[in-house]
Amino acid sequence: MVELGQSAMRRTGYAELPLHTGKAPHWLVKRMVKLAKEISAIIIDEYGSETFLRRLSDPYWFQAFGCVLGYDWHSSGVTTVVTGVLKTALSQENLGVAVCGGKGKASMRTQDEILKVGEAFNISTRRIDELRYASRMSAKVDNTAIQAGYPLYHHAFIVTEDGKWAVIQQGMNIKDRTARRYHWLSEKVKSFVVEPHSAIVGETKREIALDMTSAESERCRKRSVDLANENPKRLLRLVRSIRPKYQKSLREWLPKLSEKTTSEDGFTLEFLSMPLTINWKALKEAYEFQPKNYEELLGIRGVGPATVRGLALISEIIYGDKPSWRDPVKFSFAFGGKDGVPFPVDRRSMDKSIKILEDAIEKAKIGDKERLRSLRRLRSLVPINRFKL
Repeated sequence: MVELGQSAMRRTGYAELPLHTGKAPHWLVKRMVKLAKEISAIIIDEYGSETFLRRLSDPYWFQAFGCVLGYDWHSSGVTTVVTGVLKTALSQENLGVAVCGGKGKASMRTQDEILKVGEAFNISTRRIDELRYASRMSAKVDNTAIQAGYPLYHHAFIVTEDGKWAVIQQGMNIKDRTARRYHWLSEKVKSFVVEPHSAIVGETKREIALDMTSAESERCRKRSVDLANENPKRLLRLVRSIRPKYQKSLREWLPKLSEKTTSEDGFTLEFLSMPLTINWKALKEAYEFQPKNYEELLGIRGVGPATVRGLALISEIIYGDKPSWRDPVKFSFAFGGKDGVPFPVDRRSMDKSIKILEDAIEKAKIGDKERLRSLRRLRSLVPINRFKL
């Protein structure tokens, strides 16, 4: 279990949540915006915008924040609604923090919004370009380099006036109707392609998932770059050599799969099959560009999940350079359960998150009834008898 102390509040990760459809009612969103504005202003004033960014990048704190605002603590809607509420709340106050992007079509406007926010914050042109790159690469990594069945549909990029950033994005799995959330924090990202999520949380773990960001995938990443620098015609011959017409899967080559049939969640064949189509135009561009490392390869337009998986499978089957097939999820979302399910409560991290939010609520300029309701929602996360109202 992750222990959240002073340094651990900088950890980032993702949470896996049940997928809930529909929209938050207008009356709720209106009140959420008001409360979010008050809490954000107090935390930024007392702790600074950088600390506020760290809080948002911590999936434990983010979950508690969503609960305080009045949303279902375990719903996938926490991600989209809370970030949307924050976007509105922060735009109404000059707090030196802004949210760009959002759900669906709003995520497509992230690049333009970063440019506008950067100019408003008087951030240098060079730094704005770096922020836009961080937005693109964080989305590319979680959509392509980690393949567990969660294509992204939500991307929120939070930036401060001094150029620090965080990302909160979410992917949807239409097969089992679950969502997975990814958190990034700029000060913790040493490399976009080598374990950029320093703390990862999720409710369940896939039996098989391709994780090209794992340290275990280092040789496979290097081999993939070498392969991309090869003439595409040679790559095509390699693909054909391991994908004869009669073959439907790669189970016979991969020991882990040879011992069992298709997994119960139905994802085994999907993630361990040679893609039927690979973007050869993108590989031709890669050959002409000659990427020096995996980040450059991943950044090439058109290099998507199928291409990444195809290169990884060639690397393993032909050259023995294996990627990680382990789902990088490590911890359960939120704080655990008082009955020890899915794991015992981490009281230290819970208490730290709750204390910060309690202080902010007490100082917020809101009515007593709304303050009491917020405190009750917050304290509902605490095991029975820990707090009394």
